[in-house]
Amino acid sequence: MSDEISYSYAKAGVSIAAGNALVKAIGPLVKATARPGADAELGGFGGFFDPKAAGYKDPLLVAANDGVGTKVKLAIDHDRHDAIGIDLVAMCVNDLIVQGAEPLFFLDYFATGKLDNGVAERVVAGIAEGCKISGCALIGGETAEMPGMYAAGDYDLAGFCVGAVERGEQLTGDKVAPGHVLLGLASSGVHSNGYSLVRRLAADKGWKLDRPALFDQDRLLIDALIEPTRIYVKSLLPVIRSGKVDALAHITGGGLLENIPRVLPEGAHAVVDADSWEQPRLMAFLQAQGNIEPEEMARTFNCGIGMVLAVRPELASDITVELVSLGETVYQIGEITAGSRGCTVRGPAGTWSARADWEARHDA
Repeated sequence: MSDEISYSYAKAGVSIAAGNALVKAIGPLVKATARPGADAELGGFGGFFDPKAAGYKDPLLVAANDGVGTKVKLAIDHDRHDAIGIDLVAMCVNDLIVQGAEPLFFLDYFATGKLDNGVAERVVAGIAEGCKISGCALIGGETAEMPGMYAAGDYDLAGFCVGAVERGEQLTGDKVAPGHVLLGLASSGVHSNGYSLVRRLAADKGWKLDRPALFDQDRLLIDALIEPTRIYVKSLLPVIRSGKVDALAHITGGGLLENIPRVLPEGAHAVVDADSWEQPRLMAFLQAQGNIEPEEMARTFNCGIGMVLAVRPELASDITVELVSLGETVYQIGEITAGSRGCTVRGPAGTWSARADWEARHDA
């Protein structure tokens, strides 16, 4: 008999059995996201979706993908795995809704060095919850166990979402013109951008994340920082389908300065009045702790505004009332003026502008 070692995938650090067990465990979570057009069953090589069953006649498909950046490191380091999946869905579906598209189905990618089914199931439960909040079906995904690629306990996430909008009803921003009003919808916190700076501040300033926040004694600082990204889909779909909204901007990396111009036509310039809403205490805390210049804040964080609508002035009041009734906090934050395509933010500490030279940069 040979004395040579018999190799196996398990000895190399990959457990097929653990992967199969995870698929079985998350089955009910996935099934709970079923919607017209998708039965949300796992097991095939791909997931089917039937746009006709979802009520579409001549749909345009819109696709988006994203991750959650280094916010996932906060989740890992502080055992906050339950809501990071909501962030993953939010970053994708909020990008779809700005095109006027209803999110239809979602796929996730979970990569780690060694699969911990307890952690993975909590993450997927958050993804499923995000799908339910946004009304899309979780129809598939991939779990990759890759020894040597990640430090012990680390994982990373990516999400992929497809939505639909009837041909001719998509939002392109071409109707936006000088005189349009800008409405801002409140964010739920930092959302999923700027966390490399947040984590650097936490390390350099020695924050005790497991203690009450200085700006909110009723919450631990880690819970304020890890608050999931707000999903705006269900509140925005009715006003979009009624034809009342001419453009939407999801405020992600680049902040108000760089994201609003992405949905403006030539000759339209957004002017935002930063005094028109109160900066959240969390944002004020970050700015004070890091001595962050106002312009840097406006480019790095959402500063309390997670979504911006460009609407005709005669509709602004009705849209505000409707969105408030659907649970949103709405501010009138500015207007569209004639000028080069771009954005100017005016505040008590100064004025900052950005031209629409974002075409060369990837979505942040």
